[in-house]
Amino acid sequence: MLVLITYDVSVVTSEGRRRLRNIAKTCLDYGVRVQNSVFECEVEPAQFTILKNILMEIFDEEEDSLRFYLLGKRGHQRIEHLGAKPVDDPLRSPLIL
Repeated sequence: MLVLITYDVSVVTSEGRRRLRNIAKTCLDYGVRVQNSVFECEVEPAQFTILKNILMEIFDEEEDSLRFYLLGKRGHQRIEHLGAKPVDDPLRSPLIL
């Protein structure tokens, strides 16, 4: 299933900057960055549960925000991209040899 993950992390402190880096690194393990704090992740339901639990351990609910959009198995068909910076996504892009 396709999951869109967005986050807003307070970076006022060095601890906040560390959380920001760790959230981004974790999201990169499961998906592709499509904007600075937005990731598209193609995961199985069990993988999503693991990913969500890891992110919930990293973020500070008093200072940060996490949002999960569950777009389902056909989520990629619902995406329309306009403008600069197209994302190279191996799941959607044809393989060029």
